[in-house]
Amino acid sequence: MPITHAPFSQAEYDRRIKLVRAAMAERGIELLFVTNPSNQFWLTGYDGWSFYTHQGVILPMEGAPFWWGRFMDANGARRTVWMEEENILHYNDAMVQSDVMHPMEDLASHLRIMGYGKARIGVEMETYFYTAKAHAVLADGLPEAELIDASVLVNWQRLIKSDEELRFMRRAARISELVIERAMELAEPGLRKHDLVGELYKTAVQGEEDSWGDYPAIVPMLPSGPDASAPHLTWNGEALKAGEATFVEQSGCYRRYHAPLCRTVFLGKPPQHMIDASHALTEGLNAGIEVARAGNRACDIARALNVELAKVGIERPNRAGYAVGCSYPPDWGEHTVSIRDTDETILEPGMTFHFMPGLWMDDWGMETTETILITEDGPAEPLCKVERKLFIKD
Repeated sequence: MPITHAPFSQAEYDRRIKLVRAAMAERGIELLFVTNPSNQFWLTGYDGWSFYTHQGVILPMEGAPFWWGRFMDANGARRTVWMEEENILHYNDAMVQSDVMHPMEDLASHLRIMGYGKARIGVEMETYFYTAKAHAVLADGLPEAELIDASVLVNWQRLIKSDEELRFMRRAARISELVIERAMELAEPGLRKHDLVGELYKTAVQGEEDSWGDYPAIVPMLPSGPDASAPHLTWNGEALKAGEATFVEQSGCYRRYHAPLCRTVFLGKPPQHMIDASHALTEGLNAGIEVARAGNRACDIARALNVELAKVGIERPNRAGYAVGCSYPPDWGEHTVSIRDTDETILEPGMTFHFMPGLWMDDWGMETTETILITEDGPAEPLCKVERKLFIKD
């Protein structure tokens, strides 16, 4: 059976599809077309580096979903999805990056043949993988259909993780621990950043025992000194320097599931303002984790953090985290709940967040982060076990 190729049980896929169909019914959606590769994977198991071309999952209100994509990637679908052969559809390779035809013409044809030419169809308009051109061509091919925005409909159904998913996230968390431990071990003045990143990639991919490392949705972030005032700089060929802080943000990844983790290392004697900020940041993380309980709200986490940071005069204008789980490049966030003081989403057991209150100041930066799990009772569980502090190497 095809399910032997997929990473989850049939019962797990049935659970997911039931959730999505209930959300579709609430919005009167007769057919859903999913282009976000994380959502494709979550619904069908499809897993290939083919998301740079047009592909997607067609989910009707009854029966199994259909995977649709490029002809040469149909074999990849056969090797990874749980559905049968008749639920794998493909378009001619001549349509790829063509100036005279478009893959959405093929999709529109399939949907008309299936009887959805006049249907209310949900599409993911706010995703990286559904272009303005794709939407226009699909609309032209389905002139009697109603295309409505269903951008994060599936994302919200992914918010509460199943036991099967949490097993994968715990494996990813162990890989994250290994990466950060290796970074703290190797960091020293004179070590070139690209050499360090090479070691971290090796650690992340090797994993541990049967928890092999997949490619993460985001590359390592590794800025130092004044560059650490910017959260999304990566690495270069420069060497680490004494008298500077470097934060290392990376995530272990197992079967597309992530557990991001970050720690900061200072080479030499840090200034007092960084020591004070580090202590406040740790206390803020501890306070946020303590209130991250089922029944409380996402904003309660952010507010608990901000109270501790305010004690040393730090005010953060940024959100302090977001939901995480399975993902593909370019982002490991789920694009649903944010840890910010205006998000009143009620926390429920099984939700997982990257709690990441980075401090990005005028000429320095620091990050200490945790991936946390909302539990049935009590405070959230950090999935990684690395000491929460500013690492100092004299």
